[in-house]
Amino acid sequence: MSFYTASATAPVNIATLKYWGKRDKSLNLPTNSSISVTLSQDDLRTLTSVATSDEYKEDILWLNGKPESLTSERTKACLADLRKLRAEMEGTDPSLPQLSKWKLHIVSENNFPTAAGLASSAAGFAALVVAIAKLFKLPQDMSEISKIARKGSGSACRSLFGGYVAWEMGDLENGEDSKAVEVAPVSHWPTMKAAILVVSDDKKDTPSTSGMQTTVATSDLFEHRIKNVVPARFEEMKKSIHDKNFEVFGKLTMQDSNSFHAVCLDSYPPIFYLTDTSKKIIKLVHQLNDAEGKIIAAYTFDAGPNAVIYYEQQNESKVLGLIHKHFSLIPGWDKVDTSKLETVDIAADENIHKGVSKLILTLVGLGPQETSESLISKTGEPLST
Repeated sequence: MSFYTASATAPVNIATLKYWGKRDKSLNLPTNSSISVTLSQDDLRTLTSVATSDEYKEDILWLNGKPESLTSERTKACLADLRKLRAEMEGTDPSLPQLSKWKLHIVSENNFPTAAGLASSAAGFAALVVAIAKLFKLPQDMSEISKIARKGSGSACRSLFGGYVAWEMGDLENGEDSKAVEVAPVSHWPTMKAAILVVSDDKKDTPSTSGMQTTVATSDLFEHRIKNVVPARFEEMKKSIHDKNFEVFGKLTMQDSNSFHAVCLDSYPPIFYLTDTSKKIIKLVHQLNDAEGKIIAAYTFDAGPNAVIYYEQQNESKVLGLIHKHFSLIPGWDKVDTSKLETVDIAADENIHKGVSKLILTLVGLGPQETSESLISKTGEPLST
């Protein structure tokens, strides 16, 4: 039996300028460009191992230890594109093994909740595409590979890079210019950190895909957002990253989160991703910034209730001091010497912590990594089963 395998990890990215709305559903082409921060894989990552053999009978996927269907059009589109690139290589070099014609066994694991608004699909498709690209030894760069990941999950294309990433929406109907590009590497602004308050790790009531379709079809605010708001904000946010200007970056990040959730609310019927706890966290962040007289913390919420609060290392004592004051009873403080945090005198509902299940403390991180760590056995089965 001929057998080949490869493994890769991929990070979560959290958008600071949101992608919401598709101009082409099958190609996952967005109605606006977006920007994100890639988070450290030490805290949030997907690990995917792939194997191929001339004896495998079908493509099989195991996700977090459970068999999953590989019949979704999005997954099939990714596999077809990757096999096409491999077949082109095989066509020019007959000595290469015909991996493009063999079936794949795929084993994937997240170290965080799936489908809970923590960008699990972005990390998942990014890891899937990169692992297979490594298996097939594809020569294309990450921007090219990002166009394939985009077909699986739009925001997955941004997880092909570390640091600060833009997804350029592009203009072409075939999507060839809709891809991720690096705005700045981790090393440019390494002091960016994030505190994630997991408000709910349940699956979302309204999945992102169906939510987008409802918004595009029914929201009057949506057209104003994509035509008049986002294009200017895209350039301003890129500049704030290049300038390492947290006050501008933070204000734009919070404004865009609010704008995104406004068009969700303007949809018919309305889409509610924020909970009462989410709104109380928003108020706390504004109160902290007001007390400081400048923006030192910036919240953003994706299509879910979980709060991602960005801040710089130099302000960690104050930002985490505020969070610890109200959320000291939730798990996730093991990385922090809480005795050194500043006491922040900002009041809130004494039961606010009951709406949060855990805290994840992380920072800006690297893009996908090939790894020798494998989840798959030499027989093509998950090692954990």
